[in-house]
Amino acid sequence: MHARADAADTTAPESKTLWPDDIFATLQRFDVRQVPYVPDAGHSRLIQRVLGSSTMRGIPLTTEEEGVALLAGAWTGGQRGVLLMQSSGVGNCINMLSLIPILRFPFLTLVTMRGEWGEFNPWQVPMGSTTQGVFELSGVQVLRASNAAEVPAVLEAAAAQAYNALTPTAVLLSQRLIGAKVFTK
Repeated sequence: MHARADAADTTAPESKTLWPDDIFATLQRFDVRQVPYVPDAGHSRLIQRVLGSSTMRGIPLTTEEEGVALLAGAWTGGQRGVLLMQSSGVGNCINMLSLIPILRFPFLTLVTMRGEWGEFNPWQVPMGSTTQGVFELSGVQVLRASNAAEVPAVLEAAAAQAYNALTPTAVLLSQRLIGAKVFTK
């Protein structure tokens, strides 16, 4: 039997509400207009901010690889976008990531991590433990934010690389950062 160990959640309550707002503000500064996403609890506050925005369009997806193609189309149409997904969805994108170097469009994705830091769901571990390697083998540079204080600087660097230098970039948001609960026996 598994029991919730809420005391293991070391993320301060105020940091859980601030880092999605930091991300939203950075995306606004970089004039991001389209935000495709697969619904995810880790991104829920950011998704709510996007859906309430008059300048950004939140686009729900049925699967993550649709988001890669959507970002290519957004760029062709003159708009910037960012793909929101969970680490388990990265495996769904492998073939579509080949579009990035062929079409040379800016690619930025924010990935909430699972499969690490006391993960309780065994289905999340295989992709969670290989997410960074999958991205790197696909030519996507990886930056990581492990705590709320790192989010603004990491996202600023990632967005600059993606949009200014056309360097495909993924930001991995640590499972500790997103406030995942740890389950124990």
